[in-house]
Amino acid sequence: MTKPDDLVRSFGMSGLLVTEELKNVEQKYNLELGHVARAAAKSPVDFYPQFEQTVRAEARAMARHYELFYCLEQSIRKLITETLLEAEGANWWDTKVPTSIVQSVKDLIKKEVDSGVTRRSDAAIDYTNFGELSVIITANWDLFSTIFTSRRAVERVMSSLNLLRGPIAHCCPLADDEVDRLELAVRDWFRMIG
Repeated sequence: MTKPDDLVRSFGMSGLLVTEELKNVEQKYNLELGHVARAAAKSPVDFYPQFEQTVRAEARAMARHYELFYCLEQSIRKLITETLLEAEGANWWDTKVPTSIVQSVKDLIKKEVDSGVTRRSDAAIDYTNFGELSVIITANWDLFSTIFTSRRAVERVMSSLNLLRGPIAHCCPLADDEVDRLELAVRDWFRMIG
């Protein structure tokens, strides 16, 4: 006959096993199932109370602009990579990217490796700056002309976005007019894609 203590112990162990399995599923699929309360993630600024409140408020406001630009820049890199890979194959970086950009990227990778920091990426295109992305597109216009409506529009919008990128990348607040200009430039970018 099973003792009541054994039943309680068995029930408790089953619960622990189920909890561990759910944690494994959460980690594997990057989910939050909510079966166990998690500690609230702290913002980095929570650890630095010496920062002025106005600076924290500016950082919060600028975060959304950074997020928008990050997504845009990554999507442009993906578009370039997919287009040139499809047209030229795996060797596209060496055959379709201007040599000055290839050399600049090599130098940047070497500098990163020599400094002992973790490499940001194995993909060379991740070492290009925004202006270089524009050059890659225009240098291969024959391949991108089916994607975009106008080469001049690409150059104009990319130039505008590159100017707007400066304050975002260098931690300066954007004026209200520049926020409007950023949103319009991003709309222009998607409008250009045929």
